[in-house]
Amino acid sequence: MDLLPAIDLIDGGAVRLVQGDFGRQADYGDPLDLARRYLAAGARWVHVVDLDAARTGSPVNRPVVKAIAAEAAEHGAKVQTGGGVRTAGDVDDLLGAGVARVVLGTAAIEDPSLAVATAEAHPGQVAVGLDYRRRDDGELEAASRGWLEGSGRTVAGLLADLAAAPVGAVVVTAIDRDGTLAGPDTDGLAAVLRSTSLPVVASGGVGTAADLRVLAALDVPAETPGRRPEGTAPARRLAGAVVGKALVDGRVTVEEALAACVPSG
Repeated sequence: MDLLPAIDLIDGGAVRLVQGDFGRQADYGDPLDLARRYLAAGARWVHVVDLDAARTGSPVNRPVVKAIAAEAAEHGAKVQTGGGVRTAGDVDDLLGAGVARVVLGTAAIEDPSLAVATAEAHPGQVAVGLDYRRRDDGELEAASRGWLEGSGRTVAGLLADLAAAPVGAVVVTAIDRDGTLAGPDTDGLAAVLRSTSLPVVASGGVGTAADLRVLAALDVPAETPGRRPEGTAPARRLAGAVVGKALVDGRVTVEEALAACVPSG
């Protein structure tokens, strides 16, 4: 399971929000300095989100994203980025700047065909961000527009639209856990793993190395319960985990987090 330290951007600075609430913001200074700290500690990925662009669609922090991608390349590491990626041109621009994987969020929810087309143009380099809240009926509903709106689409339905596309990852965020350090939504993640064979990256709620060990051990059978017939697909496990507040607040170090991610192989 890959570790993806998160850097969220507002007005050119590194921040953390709680449950996506722009009114509950903590500031953490220069995002490039933060990226250097993570990379120097051994991180092989950095997950960067332009929160201004996610809210407005205007990519005001894109120069910062590109600078972090250049810094990561010097360390032999990769950047995954999202927030305000609305068009195929946005994807091309970011990939051309050295970003390894671009996350389509609102655009993929509102127009799944765009996600399919860009994934086919750039196999493995386009991810889809599905940020969800659990509805009263138990279904996971994807949010859009910087988490400000419900989309009316379920995560399972959106995953079905993407099933045949060469999507590099599905980045799944439990909004009610994000920035809370309260632990990941393992029930929601298990439901996502059951719904897709695409690589799934978990986000939201990680507060300790123990939380990461739980995610690394999460194992969902690919078929119905019981013994699998010979030659059938193996169980599904998480491909990665995004960690933000726990790292930036020093509750867990990059080294500890990387070690905790090992059990999933």
